[in-house]
Amino acid sequence: MTTAFDPLNLAGVTLGNRIVMSPMTRSRAYGPGQSPTEATAVYYAQRATAGLIVSEGVQPNVVGQGYPDTPGLHSSAQVEAWRRVTDAVHERGGVIFAQLMHTGRIGHPSLLPDGLTPVAPSAVAAKTQVFTDQGPQDCVTPKELTPAEIEQTIADFATAARNAVAAGFDGVEIHGANGYLIQQFLSDNVNRRTDEWGGTHQGRIRFGVEVAKAVAEAIGSHRVGFRVSPGNPYNDIAESDLPGLYGELLTALSPLGLAYLHVMEGPDRDLTLRLRKQWEGAFILNPFTHPDSTGPEALRLIEDGTTDAVAFGALFISNPDLPLRLQRGGPFGVPDPATFYGGDERGYTDYPTLG
Repeated sequence: MTTAFDPLNLAGVTLGNRIVMSPMTRSRAYGPGQSPTEATAVYYAQRATAGLIVSEGVQPNVVGQGYPDTPGLHSSAQVEAWRRVTDAVHERGGVIFAQLMHTGRIGHPSLLPDGLTPVAPSAVAAKTQVFTDQGPQDCVTPKELTPAEIEQTIADFATAARNAVAAGFDGVEIHGANGYLIQQFLSDNVNRRTDEWGGTHQGRIRFGVEVAKAVAEAIGSHRVGFRVSPGNPYNDIAESDLPGLYGELLTALSPLGLAYLHVMEGPDRDLTLRLRKQWEGAFILNPFTHPDSTGPEALRLIEDGTTDAVAFGALFISNPDLPLRLQRGGPFGVPDPATFYGGDERGYTDYPTLG
């Protein structure tokens, strides 16, 4: 029987265990031009015993930023700052991928320079709010991307992936979930396009597939993961025919030979199992546990073959040495939600390890 503490071959990279640190926005990129700080290096290095760390969402271009103080990978200063982070993780034997996250219509002009406005497949405002330096603000009507701007955005993802490798990351995860730009293209209520980037399933999956192709060509498919959250309504997303839509997406992604598929699960376990059966590569699952965080019981999903690895979010915030605690059966520290976003070392690098 395979357990969470057995190694996992991730397209040629051997992970020491099957416990993944899920990508989590922390809004602490206080360095020059939205770059990580020394505290960021400490934070990730403390968690280097994860089989795989997937970083917080990193914007591939300026207009891709949707929240205050989130980091980018589109400038030389950001690359240099991230190199200190990856060096710290590697010194402790860890493996770390950068999550490339373009938030699309989820954002606000006050977060962007030079009069930029958030972008999306269609000019449809999200019926939600985002946090800004001035407090919560309604999402604005985004600018509809032109075909040329879509192609440029794809190129920006590829450039950011090259920057990630230059910064020492072992690979990248393309964020196609949680209502951000790639899922906006997938969704019925955001993507109203009638050109080749919308309409049919083939049209709506095209942007995500082309991003994956460009990134794989830029850095090698063995360094690329892809995250999805089928049916997740977060950020005012509506998707229909999930088996058909995501079945076609996986059919298009499978020939690329990506390192893994990362599924943020909804309440439909049957859909998860269907995707698991279809995907031939490594499968990472962030299981549906709403309203609770993923807990130790999720490790059974590795043992019964539901997934190859399990991603933990909040539990990794308050337990830097989570794999050891899982192996010993606890104890587990409780995270403080008041310190999740922004702030100093409190709730960031001050959670204790065992012993």
